[in-house]
Amino acid sequence: MTPATPSGSRSLDHPDRDDIRLAEVLHALADPVRLRIVCAIAAADGELNCADVALPVSKSTCTHHYRVLREHGVIRQIYRGTAKMNALRRADLDALFPGLLDDVLRAADLQARRLGDG
Repeated sequence: MTPATPSGSRSLDHPDRDDIRLAEVLHALADPVRLRIVCAIAAADGELNCADVALPVSKSTCTHHYRVLREHGVIRQIYRGTAKMNALRRADLDALFPGLLDDVLRAADLQARRLGDG
């Protein structure tokens, strides 16, 4: 695990690229709330604050979902002042599992359209 920010500032542990495993990424993406978070971050095309994603769960449950995504290597979380910003680890995921993230995002979009959620 590597810290997300330089020493002396608030940081969160993230798995190194070589420690990210497909089964863990798929587990993280399998939950509908976490998939919604990933789709929102992808649509933002950069960093997104945790509070910017409206979720139908409590704040503590939101924290849990973001933690699972971070610990499984799907997102990187960085403190900017008091805000916890989130970004997809697209370069890492694309290097390890080429096309996976794009395919998941495309499938999530197709499902949302089919079900009238998007």
